[in-house]
Amino acid sequence: MTHSSSSFQLELDQIDVTGDSVPWDSNIPQLAKFNDFKTIDWVNDNLQSNKRKLFLQKTQSNFKLLKIYQSLQTYIILTLVGITIGVVAGSLNIVTEYLSNLRTGYCSSHFYLNRNFCCWGELNESQCSNWVEYSSFAPFNYIMFISISLTLGFIACSLVLHYAPAAAGSGISEIKCIVSGFTLSGFLNTWTFIIKAIGLPLAIASGLSVGKEGPSVHYAVCVGSIISKILLRRESSKTSSSLTFKNILVASSAAGVAVAFGSPMGGVLFSIEEISNMFKLSTMWESYYCSLVAVFILKLMNPFRTGQVVMFEVSYDQDWHFLEIPFFIILGLFGGGYGILISKFNIKTVSFRRKFLTNFAMKEVLTLALITSVISYFNDFLKLDMTEGMQILFEACNDSFENHKICNLSTNYKIFNTLTTLILATIIRMVLIILTYGCKVPAGIFVPSMACGATFGRALGILVQIAHKNFPNSKYFTTGCLADNSKCITPGTYAFLGAGAALSGITHLTVTVVVIMFELTGALKYIIPTMITVAVTKIINDKYGKGGIADQMIVFNGLPFIDPHEDHDFFEHPVDDAMCVKTASLPETGLTLENLRIIISDTDFQTFPIIQSLQNPLIKGTIGRDEIIAVLDKSSSSPDIPCKFTPSNKTNCLDFSHYINEAPISVELGTPLETVLDVFHKVGPKCILVQHEGLLQGLITRKDILKYEYYLHHSHHHEDTNELKFQKDDLIWDKIQHIDQIITTFYQRIIIKLTSSRGRYTQLDQQ
Repeated sequence: MTHSSSSFQLELDQIDVTGDSVPWDSNIPQLAKFNDFKTIDWVNDNLQSNKRKLFLQKTQSNFKLLKIYQSLQTYIILTLVGITIGVVAGSLNIVTEYLSNLRTGYCSSHFYLNRNFCCWGELNESQCSNWVEYSSFAPFNYIMFISISLTLGFIACSLVLHYAPAAAGSGISEIKCIVSGFTLSGFLNTWTFIIKAIGLPLAIASGLSVGKEGPSVHYAVCVGSIISKILLRRESSKTSSSLTFKNILVASSAAGVAVAFGSPMGGVLFSIEEISNMFKLSTMWESYYCSLVAVFILKLMNPFRTGQVVMFEVSYDQDWHFLEIPFFIILGLFGGGYGILISKFNIKTVSFRRKFLTNFAMKEVLTLALITSVISYFNDFLKLDMTEGMQILFEACNDSFENHKICNLSTNYKIFNTLTTLILATIIRMVLIILTYGCKVPAGIFVPSMACGATFGRALGILVQIAHKNFPNSKYFTTGCLADNSKCITPGTYAFLGAGAALSGITHLTVTVVVIMFELTGALKYIIPTMITVAVTKIINDKYGKGGIADQMIVFNGLPFIDPHEDHDFFEHPVDDAMCVKTASLPETGLTLENLRIIISDTDFQTFPIIQSLQNPLIKGTIGRDEIIAVLDKSSSSPDIPCKFTPSNKTNCLDFSHYINEAPISVELGTPLETVLDVFHKVGPKCILVQHEGLLQGLITRKDILKYEYYLHHSHHHEDTNELKFQKDDLIWDKIQHIDQIITTFYQRIIIKLTSSRGRYTQLDQQ
């Protein structure tokens, strides 16, 4: 029987499971970007991986080399991913350092060398004869510093805006959502990887308060995604790798952190603590192996020509003392307060940016680059590249470094000047981070946070060192320090601990930070102080904070992510309350090819339950939208040909039975949402069918659970629009526009005067 499009629409409505529409699909700001993400079926991913593995076990191929390749394919893929990430990271380190040094001068002997390479072999790098400034005229050097900063920022922003908008920002929030079971179009493609890799050193070298760690995770996951699609998706079904796409993404994220910090174990722990919601032992080994390969390649490239894989690798000979524990606690308090303060005000800034500055992304980046370069030039710890600055701050003032001004504190003036510089650097850097993180350039927040913690910690360490120097015989110091030990206090360790505290505060990570800081310095003696500092930071964050910056941005941006470690509002509710009851279900017989085309064109469902009939919706399985479209595209059959979705003896039918999942995951009506959420976290299905005595009642996805939770939150804690807040935002925007208008008018008058002056001079010349 043939159905026209209009007559079949009524039948399509009957195919929908009847029920009321859900009230939480709209009018909730946190759901704004839900439609940008599509759900991933990790169950199917694991199933395909297991099929490939089973095929290898059953195959009797005589080609031994092929079988060896198939058995080692997991390691081949991870090795290629690790090598690529290591090469990219090493290249970016070299380019970043060169561009950053270029703002202050150039190498007279070889223009393409950065300051370290140009002055290689010099006893005193500060008096290097090969590295010269642009002019002996100081104001000109200042102008060059600002001009180069603006140029680099302009190029970075232009690349992002015109070629890959997804390359802006950090990317960790989106990666957490992808690993949890969603995909975002264009976020892991080749263009995003290229622009992220090119734009990152430009953004850092421009002097903006951004770091490379978050973007390193993003481009590393892009590498993993690109290579896995080439080697897994394009091969035939005779491939044998047991590696899943999800495992590759997690392992790539670990390698990204590993090369950014030079910390293989830190990268593995980061992928466990931050990225993956359900971490398996096999995934841990894959992450470890990929990180190891990436750091090994970085070590071979030796980008800093020191044998180190990071720029601020140091070691400490002096041990710590129990009398310093109160100061370690102060550093922990600073880290906790820093994380809370920066997260709160940065989100306010992002909200303001989204409301007013969407169409002024380039002008915003240039303004931030201008402000940063104008201010930073006069502060040594803001002027230097952040990693280079931390290298100095972490130093222990040994014999080879004691003449540096941060160690040479022989007079009260030098002490006051150094402390003022460090405190101002801390405050200014915090303000710049709040304003900069989230603008349209590749931007991380880890290293800027560590730089803030390092300057604060160094200032605190100097104060403690001065107190010990002035009162060496006091009871407080004599209980832990020997009277003749002038180096009892090491300010560099306070900078190191402060950096760890700030990193923990902004990320809400604990074990990962301790391991990263240990691998950075190799200071085994300072593991306990690091643990004390991070523990205090964690306590402050848990008591007064709202999680790490990545988690807060997920909530603020409306990304579909369910944290398995959090308590939720819906645990007392059954699945009936949150499930979707408007679902297109396909009877196993009775549909024609034309009917199926109409269903596909008139609906946007990604999963279609297969039922026995409309009158008896007994669940027979499910089929995906992509599978139906693939069959329809290949079919040249008559529109009247019947479709069958379950195995039968019927002939002259369009057979979809090979694509049917005959054992879909389902739960009984009335199942607690807590149980449903556990299934999503531990198994990873795309959707779960809801049934009663085998009859379909609806289905539920991760998005449905999140929508329902936001609906409950808004209904229980509904707050009217804060008019005062909007009034403040509007007032700030009006002032910004007023200042912009004044500056524009000022430049217009200058141009008019210059033009009129040139005209008068021309007339005089003619006369």
